[in-house]
Amino acid sequence: MNALPLFLLALCCAAGAALGAPITVVDAAGRPLPTVMVSRQPVKPAPIDTSSNGYPASGTLQQAYVEITRFTDRAGRANLPPAGHPWQVRLRKPGYQDRTLPAAETGGKLVMTAETDAAALAVQRPANAWSATIDFGDENLKKEFLLQCNFCHQQGSALLRRNRPAAEWSEVIKRMVRYGARLSSEGQQKIPAMLEAHWKKIHADPALVPAATPWSPALASATIREIAIGDKFSQMHDLLYHSNGLVYVGDNLQDRVYEIDPRSGKYTVYKIPPQAGDQLGGLLAGRLHEFPKHETYQGIHSLTESPRDQHIFITPSYQRRLLEFDPVSKAFSAHEMDAGFYPHTIRFDARDRAWFTLALSNQVAMFDRTSKKFTYYDLPFRSTMERITVTLTPFIFKLIGWGLPITNWVKIDHVSTGVPLPYGIDLTPDGKAWIARLHTDEIASIDPASGAVTMIKTPFKGPRRLRADRDGNLWIVAFNESQIARYEPKSGTFTRYDLPVRPAGSDTPYSLNVDRKRHQVWVNGTNSDSVYRYDIASGKWAMFPLQRRVTFTRDVEFSPDGKVYLSSASFPAWMIEDTQPTLMELTPK
Repeated sequence: MNALPLFLLALCCAAGAALGAPITVVDAAGRPLPTVMVSRQPVKPAPIDTSSNGYPASGTLQQAYVEITRFTDRAGRANLPPAGHPWQVRLRKPGYQDRTLPAAETGGKLVMTAETDAAALAVQRPANAWSATIDFGDENLKKEFLLQCNFCHQQGSALLRRNRPAAEWSEVIKRMVRYGARLSSEGQQKIPAMLEAHWKKIHADPALVPAATPWSPALASATIREIAIGDKFSQMHDLLYHSNGLVYVGDNLQDRVYEIDPRSGKYTVYKIPPQAGDQLGGLLAGRLHEFPKHETYQGIHSLTESPRDQHIFITPSYQRRLLEFDPVSKAFSAHEMDAGFYPHTIRFDARDRAWFTLALSNQVAMFDRTSKKFTYYDLPFRSTMERITVTLTPFIFKLIGWGLPITNWVKIDHVSTGVPLPYGIDLTPDGKAWIARLHTDEIASIDPASGAVTMIKTPFKGPRRLRADRDGNLWIVAFNESQIARYEPKSGTFTRYDLPVRPAGSDTPYSLNVDRKRHQVWVNGTNSDSVYRYDIASGKWAMFPLQRRVTFTRDVEFSPDGKVYLSSASFPAWMIEDTQPTLMELTPK
């Protein structure tokens, strides 16, 4: 055989390997099973460097294994490309028993067995189905519970639906309050006994856990790729799709930035060096003193890209500074602030000015890169007591750092007086900065030209993060209402949209982002192991389930060709199904 036929044969073999052999899934009667989640998983994790306290040494290139998930079509078929390492296939479909088998055994028809045990069926269902059963006899108290107890992890996940005595629930809530939750003092007293009684009831009759959102046949056109990053002690909080084609993810608990090539699975970790005098835990040193492993001096929170030179700016929530990372030289620099507390969400305007919220000092800051100066905008207080409390916040955290249980001494009311919490921020095309203030059920606008601040009451609770679309309208998550809302600045009108979740009203969307090119809103299904897409023009929704249970996401990013990126950001990460945080890349079609 001459060289040309050999070349063609090799080319054909390579093409076949890229496509992969079709996997066919049927039920016990031999009927095709559509909407089966078919996941290619490594048999063992990729070998990586763990020389830096369990993480790769800063600046060293790593190669992760890329996991791939697809869904079967109406004929029960899905294609999975083979991997260059030992791999296996996991089959998952609500109402059926999971099945995992080696790659070599995926030929022929794979049979899935229907699940008939009520307890096992309940275990399959995501956290939102479990938390939907909670009934405190007071809808406002339940919404407060979801607002304050769902921002670090899911409610209704395996660790949070266990039978526990009220005293143990009380200790859990006290620890949560030390981490920063603002559950009211009344709620802290009432809810432990309510949770004990409720979960006893549900575990006695697991059939009370309702079915979750059904999976659509349209999923057959979707692909999810995942790259494992960090470990069970990580918190992959926010992420950034950069113009260089790489994705940057911040590990809030370990002060590390992950620079990831989603195409190859290669990544590099950069550890942010602490500044002279920084303490472990930063200005909130007492917050994590019980957490088993962390290297938090900065507390990486949010990332954004400069339109001028593509440098990445990072908010370190545990310090009074702004961090800058040069993705070419890989150097970090710090811009120290003389005011403000808890730098939070950050965005750039067209004039290369970084705008970010200061969550615990009730402010918004703007950093002008040309003048190297910060400008601070004070948001109004609801009362004199709130003004006093906010002013004392740095001192209060010092007391916590000294080990004093001050969070157990301070009375907290139902509207979280003292912590109004400016949270998400974005810039509309006209240059105005818009802010969501979580605990006051308000949004705010700042006119950069005049400095004028305008507060606007929302007709819903829990405005957490917001983004502007190409028409200058704002899209806002209503965290404990299981909704998103559109606000039109020109008319001053709000329009509310229920998430397409079952049971109705059971999700807690943490964040959203607007794909301006495609005129779509993507929403984090934080309590339901999913992400939602809302098409603005057609008004149609789609839901995409994610591979791992207890996938808690806080941010959404896009590539120019329409790929969607998320990171699993549960705190703690050991709540995730296999304790492994990942970067997820979803290609809808």
